[in-house]
Amino acid sequence: MSIDRRVFNTLLFGSVATAGLGFGALPALAANATAILSEADRIRNPQTTFAVDVKLVDYDRGKVKETTIVTVYARPQVSQFQTLVHMESPARDRGKIMLRNDNSLWLYDPASRASVRISPRQRLLGNASNGDVVSSNLVGDYSATLAGTEAVVDGDRKNRNCHKLTLTQTRSSAPYNSIEFWVDAANSQPVKGKYFTKSGKLIKVAWYRKLRNEMGALRPTEVVIADGFNPNSVTTMTMSNFRAKEIPASWFSKEWLPNFQAS
Repeated sequence: MSIDRRVFNTLLFGSVATAGLGFGALPALAANATAILSEADRIRNPQTTFAVDVKLVDYDRGKVKETTIVTVYARPQVSQFQTLVHMESPARDRGKIMLRNDNSLWLYDPASRASVRISPRQRLLGNASNGDVVSSNLVGDYSATLAGTEAVVDGDRKNRNCHKLTLTQTRSSAPYNSIEFWVDAANSQPVKGKYFTKSGKLIKVAWYRKLRNEMGALRPTEVVIADGFNPNSVTTMTMSNFRAKEIPASWFSKEWLPNFQAS
């Protein structure tokens, strides 16, 4: 299996080439950046308790380097999610659990039966960080301002007229200091994100694509993540089998994690 680098290059350079094209003034109601971001969050994640299978594949120059498979369990809590991520593969990691509860992120290792605090910015696989895999609402971790409108080439190489949002970190659990985020002006679909360090250095670029009907909404089921420094390094994150699931609050305590059984 390999990723088509010609498609990736079209996404990367095509997006840069069309950025900055304005579409004039929008109605005042569309200028509410928080509302725009909230709608995009509702499409990225069902706003109810759910589970989803996630497959991460890391590529170098179009060739597969490594694959990780996890199951994500998410439970809404005010504007954010409590999330448990169970590692399915590779074998060396099977049974490990990541837990996000409020502002804390923990990793439980069944071998030692111990939980340690980890950073949402730490890489899980390739260009995907812990914070990318843990289900979250951007509106819960960032303040949003509307930077204007732009034409953007999306992950399927189609031109999209988008709201451009500037997101600034408000919680320590946020994996990035700031984000430039593009949302389709017609249907609130997330289209593209650029992720930055505190100093303003670009970490990576992500495109949301492969829209499918899942749990009552047309959602992106694949995120293509390109390294901000190395264009040969690409990671895909594919979501499948979205399903509603009753998830008790007791799951989201690090003391409870030794009791977890995959289902």
